[in-house]
Amino acid sequence: MSIDPINLAKAETLTEALPYLQRYAGKTFVVKYGGHAMGDAALARDFASDVVLLKAVGINPVVVHGGGPQIGAMLKKLGVESEFVDGLRVTDAETAKVAEMVLSGAINKELVGWINAAGGRALGISGKDGGFVTATKVQRTQKDPDSNIERNIDLGFVGEPEKVDRSVIDTISGAGMIPVIAPIGVGEDGHTYNINADTMAGAVASALGASRLFLLTDVAGVLNKAGDLLTDLDPEAIAALQADGTISGGMIPKIETCVNAVEAGVDAAVILDGRASHAMLIEMFTDKGAGTLIHK
Repeated sequence: MSIDPINLAKAETLTEALPYLQRYAGKTFVVKYGGHAMGDAALARDFASDVVLLKAVGINPVVVHGGGPQIGAMLKKLGVESEFVDGLRVTDAETAKVAEMVLSGAINKELVGWINAAGGRALGISGKDGGFVTATKVQRTQKDPDSNIERNIDLGFVGEPEKVDRSVIDTISGAGMIPVIAPIGVGEDGHTYNINADTMAGAVASALGASRLFLLTDVAGVLNKAGDLLTDLDPEAIAALQADGTISGGMIPKIETCVNAVEAGVDAAVILDGRASHAMLIEMFTDKGAGTLIHK
């Protein structure tokens, strides 16, 4: 039975949808929300209403948001040039302050506002709050094209989660609220670190033993060489697709995040197009789905 995801939000169709919804009651869904969908008010409202619906039927949604384009726009206004290595923004002390201001401030509170306006109770936090996420500095190397010698690249205050204290999220969710997380962490050294939002979402999902990790992005999912959507993948198939070049570029870190999450105990991870209205509900509550499902 397929369910129209737009009608799913209406009370009169919830009885029909109940068998699907009840399968996940008490489960945790971690959703990374980013890309161009964040800048579209209509899509933001749809996303917020979907998150509120999940909470209303007994699922515990946890939202982790990005904000790269917004950080870039603010840095441009301030006359600060951005440099990237392997898709990560090189972050000096001043850039780190701007990133925290944009992520923990403007973006986080705007998303909290959308969810509250849709009838939910959202609480915005970052990894710094309550010792939620302890980060370590990201280490990267790069080969010199002339000498073929690898050299260390200093990305500045770019981090990755080392420890996640799930009690912070358990407390928020248990109080009937929806956590909205900015991807900022603090190191044992006391420094603030900017964390890639996909990486943050994967670490949070792993720590919570989530039923689903959703990465809402700007593509439909993993495509084959003919441009067709691959709807179901496991780590073995993914390794083959990487080896033959089907999975490449910016899709590689997203895939690695998903594989790491499922290997850490997350039931499944999904890469799907956040620009499609109600993408999560289409994925979960229709036969065909909407993105690429990754599982063991």
